[in-house]
Amino acid sequence: MNLTISGHHLEVTPAIRAFVENKLERINRHFDQVIDIAVILSVDNLTEKSKRQKAEVTLRVSGKSIYVESVSEDLYAAIDSLLDKLDRQVLKYKTKVQDHNHASIKHIPDSSEAAAA
Repeated sequence: MNLTISGHHLEVTPAIRAFVENKLERINRHFDQVIDIAVILSVDNLTEKSKRQKAEVTLRVSGKSIYVESVSEDLYAAIDSLLDKLDRQVLKYKTKVQDHNHASIKHIPDSSEAAAA
C-alpha cells in the first residue's frame, strides 16, 4: 500500500502524519487489498471562520477508486469524520465484492430441463 499525505496551504507536521497513519490502520484491518491512498489536507481562506479545514482522501482498490472529503473547523475533527466516512465506504465495497449469494450459471436449470421434468 502506497500512502501519500500532502498539504495545501498547510505544513504536514509529524504529529498530523502520525495521526492520519494511525487512523488509516483501521481501514487496513477491514480491507487489506488497498493499492494506493492519497490524503490531501488543506486550509481554505474563506471570509467566514467556520469550516475552513478540509481533508480529502482518494483510495484506490482493484477496479475502483473511492473518494471522500470532509470539512470542519478543526483539522483533527475533519480527519476523524473523513475516516469514518471512508470506513463506511470501504465496508460497503467489501460486502459488494464478497457477496457470494449469486447462483452460478451451471446451477441454474435450463428451460428445456425444467420443461422435461
